[in-house]
Amino acid sequence: MINGSTGHEVLAAVFRYQPESPERPAAAAGLSVLLWQRAHAPDAGRWSLPGGMIGADEALDASMRRQLAEKVDLREVAHLEQLSVFGDPGRVPGPRVIATTYLGLVPEHAEAKLPDDTAWHPVNDLPAMSFDHATIVANARRRLAAKLSYTNIAFGLAPPEFPMSELRDIYSAALDYPVDATNLLRILSRRGVVTATGTLGRPGPSGGRPPALYRFTDSRMRVTDEFATLRPPP
Repeated sequence: MINGSTGHEVLAAVFRYQPESPERPAAAAGLSVLLWQRAHAPDAGRWSLPGGMIGADEALDASMRRQLAEKVDLREVAHLEQLSVFGDPGRVPGPRVIATTYLGLVPEHAEAKLPDDTAWHPVNDLPAMSFDHATIVANARRRLAAKLSYTNIAFGLAPPEFPMSELRDIYSAALDYPVDATNLLRILSRRGVVTATGTLGRPGPSGGRPPALYRFTDSRMRVTDEFATLRPPP
């Protein structure tokens, strides 16, 4: 609690890349965000970001990780960082509640057993959302897109090993514009972001030469070029 009439909650926009597959059509593939559906007023039936009120003696980061584990059974979060604070007095009905928001990333290979009221939703096709949560998702996506330019943050979305075509798809989904795999490999190799594993993956559906596999050099975020900016193709 901030004071006798003001509450303090934590909310997370947790993203995951979901590739297209026979079980997942193209419309449901790409960058998704984790949402749960409210069962009670206010905004019953609308979708919300996971989170909740912090404990009286609880640190913010610890509270956020606890909320994700307890409420949506999400325990494997590769990256979690504070995003911003939402403090408009009217952001939720009733007593004032200030929200500290987070950006979270879950790797593609992670298997989370989600509750029945929780699901991944494409960020480009969000359902009706409660309160200011759609704005929080948009802010988190902008933060992710910006950090893809000058950090190695994509490690939080990628599997342990991958062909560059798969990493290209992850970048394209997060940035919301096409990325060239050859140029991406050149940039990331020069910055020491990715390392060749020396092994080959499986050929694609049409056959051909097996692709070389890569991995991220680090599994924690670091700045790789503070002045770099990825730009969409002309």
